[in-house]
Amino acid sequence: MENIQAIIEALVLVSEAPLTLEKICAVLEEVEKSQVKDALDKLIAEYEERQSGICLQEVAGGYQFRTRTELANWVKKLKGSKPASLSPASLETLAIVAYRQPIVKAEIESIRGVDVSAPLRGLLDKKLVRIVGRKDVPGKPMIYGTTRKFLEVFNLKDLSELPTLRELKELNQSQENIEDIPSS
Repeated sequence: MENIQAIIEALVLVSEAPLTLEKICAVLEEVEKSQVKDALDKLIAEYEERQSGICLQEVAGGYQFRTRTELANWVKKLKGSKPASLSPASLETLAIVAYRQPIVKAEIESIRGVDVSAPLRGLLDKKLVRIVGRKDVPGKPMIYGTTRKFLEVFNLKDLSELPTLRELKELNQSQENIEDIPSS
């Protein structure tokens, strides 16, 4: 077999979404899964070692090339615009879906205390949230959950990487402590 790393690199580069280990193995039929994983790990290490402008990351259950985060300002300068942002209402709605999924609209509204039709529609349009089914209760309301794109956008391998409530409280407390420091 040719250079496995080069083949994997090409496959990941042309893939529009994070490429799973299983999909790579399906393409490289005669290569053992452990060899593919070793090649991926070596590629990740090589990009990291040379501090390349891009890196290979495991995200959303697969592997994808991404620009290094510390180079974001340069990329923004080239693109001439900020990435699309979410409104506070959309972020709150997305957080509720992410942490409470699967969840119906009425439950989201109960938590937020307001109608979430517009933020939910926007999150569906941005493909950060999807309909995962219908709840078996009168009216059969739609059930919502996050998508693979959500994991990609927030650079998560899976939902277990979401910060816990304790981590969020600690982060909030440390930010409040920084704000309390008088400027000189």
